[in-house]
Amino acid sequence: MHSAVFLIEFGAIILGLGLLGRVAGRLKFSPIPLYLLAGLAFGTGGLLPLGASEEFVAIGAEIGVILLLLMLGLEYTASDLVSNLKTQYPAGIVDFTLNALPGAAAALLLGWGPVAAAVLAGVTWISSSGVIAKVMGDLGRLGNRETPVILSILVLEDLAMAVYLPIITALLAGVSLAAGSLTLAIALGVAGAVLFVAVRYGRLISRFVSSDDPEKLLLVVLGLTLLVAGIAQQLQVSAAVGAFLVGIALSGEVAEGTHTLLSPLRDLFAAVFFVFFGLHTDPASIPPVLLPALALAVVTAGTKIATGYWAAKRAGIGVKGRWRAGGTLVARGEFSIVIAGLAVTAGIEPELGPLATAYVLILVVIGPLTTRYTQPLAAWFAERRRTGGRSADPVPEAATALPEPASRER
Repeated sequence: MHSAVFLIEFGAIILGLGLLGRVAGRLKFSPIPLYLLAGLAFGTGGLLPLGASEEFVAIGAEIGVILLLLMLGLEYTASDLVSNLKTQYPAGIVDFTLNALPGAAAALLLGWGPVAAAVLAGVTWISSSGVIAKVMGDLGRLGNRETPVILSILVLEDLAMAVYLPIITALLAGVSLAAGSLTLAIALGVAGAVLFVAVRYGRLISRFVSSDDPEKLLLVVLGLTLLVAGIAQQLQVSAAVGAFLVGIALSGEVAEGTHTLLSPLRDLFAAVFFVFFGLHTDPASIPPVLLPALALAVVTAGTKIATGYWAAKRAGIGVKGRWRAGGTLVARGEFSIVIAGLAVTAGIEPELGPLATAYVLILVVIGPLTTRYTQPLAAWFAERRRTGGRSADPVPEAATALPEPASRER
């Protein structure tokens, strides 16, 4: 009986996701907000809470994040990663300064204390690699000139989590300085070792994984990715970072074949991840913290747009690409929830969990919108300012202007 209920529930979830995806496709809109709303409707405190399939959905959600980051890593080689990190580390510093400080300041203004401030700083700092990867794929922007800048910032954030998570875990647990330092040293050592292997022996790994049989290639790549992600998480390093580095290590025909084979699987489990996120959010906990969450979301959406614009400008990207880069970085998601979950488990501040949930829900819904519309809106405001607020001519001057050189935009 239990298995029958599980099959009915999980089948209904998958069918519902397919129908929502078709609706979003007809509306030319990312399906992510619809997936989240579906999770809210059928999660804790929703219309019809699930029971039998919840554990399986949780596992599927973890796999979804891992596959999203794997596919993101396949887009670039290890040499690309190293060069981007060398050139974009100032953007990482700006990203931390502009986006972590508002969260810390908000916590202190609410009277939550320094530990809660460190937690909320992480919640507002880290963009959602999973949401951003999905939205960029939906909009066909993975080949754009600004995409390496976006990915560099996301990679810096994900790698920073290998340092931040052990520190915040130690703060929440109140452990001694020696124990916290040991945890941090292990995390840094594992992340560094995986990165070294990916950069130094990427070709050998690709040769080992390579196969002309799609079935064998799929099994080996998927097994290797889950294995590395699991080991990384066991050693206090993010599973997402491990999956991303596996993608970086694979190159050439192996990367192309893996991308083709895993794309449908990624889309399935990524959709499950967004539903799972909604399932574990009680709608009743959101209204009391909605106003501060909304204010924080507005401020940090602006700081993320500024971060992306500055980083893209520094990389020599055209104005359109700068706005697209900024709008793409707005969404928060999986890491923010993980960080807030640690604080909730430790019992640091009762309102921190609902505030973080409302904040992430706002930005995970707004994020796909800013990704798509930030650049057109910026162009519209620029045109209004140029014309002094007058109505556009029947044949606007912008329409007859020469396009920017292809080397500046894509």
